[in-house]
Amino acid sequence: MSTSFEINATARTDEGKGASRRLRRTGMVPGIVYGGGEEPLAIAVEHHVLAHDLQNEAFYSHILDLKLAGKTQQVILKDLQRHPAKPFLLHFDLLRVSAKEAIRVNVPLHFTGEEIAPGVKTGGGHLMTQMNEVEVSCLPADLPEFIEVDVSAMELGDHLHLSHLVLPGGVEIPLLSQQGEDHDLAVAAVQKLAGEKEVDVEAVAEDDTDAAATEEES
Repeated sequence: MSTSFEINATARTDEGKGASRRLRRTGMVPGIVYGGGEEPLAIAVEHHVLAHDLQNEAFYSHILDLKLAGKTQQVILKDLQRHPAKPFLLHFDLLRVSAKEAIRVNVPLHFTGEEIAPGVKTGGGHLMTQMNEVEVSCLPADLPEFIEVDVSAMELGDHLHLSHLVLPGGVEIPLLSQQGEDHDLAVAAVQKLAGEKEVDVEAVAEDDTDAAATEEES
C-alpha cells in the first residue's frame, strides 16, 4: 500500500453526551480507540482534518497511524457516525491492529472493462452492480486498498459472484470461507434495463448492408 494516513489525536477525560456536544463546538470530533489487548481510550481529532481524510476512498481500507501522546499505534476505522442532515461528523471508532492477527475490513470493488464487455458493447446490456465493497479477512500487511473486478468478458445475461473475485494472496472473504457456497452472493450482472427491447445485432448489421447495396444500385 503506497498511500499512508496519520491521525493526530488527543486523549479526552470528559465523556458523555454533553461533553461530546461541547467538544464538537470547538471543531473537534469525539472518538474511541479499542482492541489490541488494551483498555478503550476516549480521543478527539480535528473535524476538518478527519473530514478531509474521509474524502479519500483509501482511508476506509487502510492501516492508519494513530499519533497519540507521543506514541504511534496502528489502527483501522471501524465505525463512523455522521449527522443525518448536516455535513458534520459526530463520532468515530478505531480498532488497534496487530501484525500477527487477522483483521476484517470492508474493501471497495473497482470494476474494469465495462466498455468492452460483449454484453454491453454489442449486446445492448448494462452492467448492474449489486455491491461496491466486500468484507475481507487478512493480516494487516496483506490488506488490499481495493479489489479489481474485471468484467470485460461478460456477455448479456452473465452473472458474477463473490467466488469469481480474484483475491490477493493471504486474503479471503469470510462470507464464503466460513459460511460456504450458500452465501456466494451476486456481485454484478449484465442485463437489459426494464422496458428495453431485445436487439438482434446480426439482423441490424444485415439490414445496414442491404440498405447500402440498394443505395449503390440506385
